[in-house]
Amino acid sequence: MVIVHDIFICKPGNASKLAKLFKEVMTGNEELVNIMTDMTGQYNRVIMVSQYESLTAYENSWEKYKQDTEAMKKMTEAMAGYQDMYLTGSREIYQTW
Repeated sequence: MVIVHDIFICKPGNASKLAKLFKEVMTGNEELVNIMTDMTGQYNRVIMVSQYESLTAYENSWEKYKQDTEAMKKMTEAMAGYQDMYLTGSREIYQTW
């Protein structure tokens, strides 16, 4: 099992907005586990947690985002401007035992 954390460090006042946007747009995504915001540690952080059977399954999941489908067009439209809400980000990939 592979757990992926996509971490976004948001501009002040935007963490809850970005978390809400991710929650709305990613509804129905079977890999999505949680959208989290910080309670301690670094401020203004949003972490999107997803889970995959393997690293290959994670890599294959990116293929659906490359397709020019109506669903992807709607997602792109809904996510317009999300880059303006955060300063930087990173990704952590963990293997569970």
